[in-house]
Amino acid sequence: MADIFLKSFRFLLFPFSLLYGAVVKVRNLMYDRGFLSVTRFNVPVICVGNLSVGGTGKSPMVEYLLDMLAGRFRVATLSRGYRRRTKGYVLAGQDTTAIEIGDEPMQFHVKFPGVAVSVGERRVEAVPQLMYDRPETEVIILDDAFQHRAIGAGLNIVLTDFSNPYSRDFFLPAGDLRDARRRADQADVIIVTKCPPQLSTAESAAFSRELSPAAGQHLFYSTIEYGTPYHLTDHQETALHSDAEVLLVCGIANPEPLKRWLEGQVSGFDMMRFRDHHIFNIDDLKDIGQRFRALQSQRKIILTTEKDAVRLQKFGPALKDLPIFVLPIRMRFLFDGAHEFRAIIDNFIETFPRSIKEMNADL
Repeated sequence: MADIFLKSFRFLLFPFSLLYGAVVKVRNLMYDRGFLSVTRFNVPVICVGNLSVGGTGKSPMVEYLLDMLAGRFRVATLSRGYRRRTKGYVLAGQDTTAIEIGDEPMQFHVKFPGVAVSVGERRVEAVPQLMYDRPETEVIILDDAFQHRAIGAGLNIVLTDFSNPYSRDFFLPAGDLRDARRRADQADVIIVTKCPPQLSTAESAAFSRELSPAAGQHLFYSTIEYGTPYHLTDHQETALHSDAEVLLVCGIANPEPLKRWLEGQVSGFDMMRFRDHHIFNIDDLKDIGQRFRALQSQRKIILTTEKDAVRLQKFGPALKDLPIFVLPIRMRFLFDGAHEFRAIIDNFIETFPRSIKEMNADL
């Protein structure tokens, strides 16, 4: 009933969506016609983005790229740092917290300590600062920057959720689109995320016809895989038992795939849902403890996401009496798409034009 009411309410906002869409289209036209400038850099820049608000799986995609590249190239990431308490450009260091750079960049920083993780609202200014701080950088991954058209990325990856593709969506606030559907034509790679693991070739073919990728575009399908939960503080792994009861604590944009997965893993679960990028406070921690103690099962745990975990770490010793476990996730390509995707990324990096300085040195 609540979903029906929300959809009806959003439909009433349709006139505002027309206005928003007009502004977006004018802005895009200004860039397309060259009235607004685009800055390009002498380093391979890969942009991971989408056309909509909400969770399409950008963080798992960035982590997939980091896992694929960090062992072979000196990689850096640049994010906006949504809901951080700082402003401007920040480069993560040894004592950096999620409050300073945001939860998703902090997640990258923790999982990939050899990667230069940075944040900055104005990416076109942050990239030169990042290159000054880390001149050895060979690849930059822009997180959630497809709408940041002031930077011309060398390779654009656009994600769209299988359950809510941009082809069926409309502009904010009546829909979830923050950019025009036709902008997807300017991407090099389109990835349909959060697909059912058993998606058939017939289903993917029908989906491909609906998206109708432009000539030369690469279209992939992916799903989310959940790993073995590990303890928030000591990182010891534990298997989820089918007779366990779980308190799910999450502040992510779209918890539905996680809920569906959990339903098939445990006997039951309660969920405490917070807004996306929620900054937990001590009262939240007390509420979590009370809800956990109210569970009746003798075998019970608290389960949270990796993104939420980096925002809970700050409570330190206050966590010792709560069995909080973190559920890792990773993206997996369907239909043996991983090899082709890797080849596209490697080819882009390896054939990227050398800088003018390097070219002049050869003369």
